[in-house]
Amino acid sequence: MTETETHVRKTEEIRSFLFLTVIMVPVLTLMIIAVYGFCVWFYQILIGGPPH
Repeated sequence: MTETETHVRKTEEIRSFLFLTVIMVPVLTLMIIAVYGFCVWFYQILIGGPPH
């Protein structure tokens, strides 16, 4: 690999890392929390009733 190819690859890796850590992890975390909240809400509607 030439020096230019190495530099381009390193730039792509940094971009990919930042995309995963800054965008994907928070989005996936919020989606997991939302799905869990929906499951609890749906359970309470169908089976559990209101909390005592």
